[in-house]
Amino acid sequence: MHLKHLLRRLFSPLLGLFEGGNEPYQYKPSYRKILLVFALLFSALGAFVLWLALSAETLQLGYFLPVLVFGGIGLLSLLVGLLGTDRAVSRLWHSARSRDRR
Repeated sequence: MHLKHLLRRLFSPLLGLFEGGNEPYQYKPSYRKILLVFALLFSALGAFVLWLALSAETLQLGYFLPVLVFGGIGLLSLLVGLLGTDRAVSRLWHSARSRDRR
């Protein structure tokens, strides 16, 4: 538990963006599980594109945009899924769902 507390303190500026607020929220344990699955998929996709970029005969900088996007989304989702509170998971989950409804 000590390591989790240390990591939460280290990433508190990032986690604070999702954990703040007083509004009511809905949380289901499946939200965290699905978020972690998507985090692993995005991280794997980013790692695969990075591997393709590094194994190419000529280094092309165009490969690194997907690495940054997919890797960033994967890392953010992994941090919120593992270290974030229920409010942070719910906020990330519902912000993605509300954009789909527009």
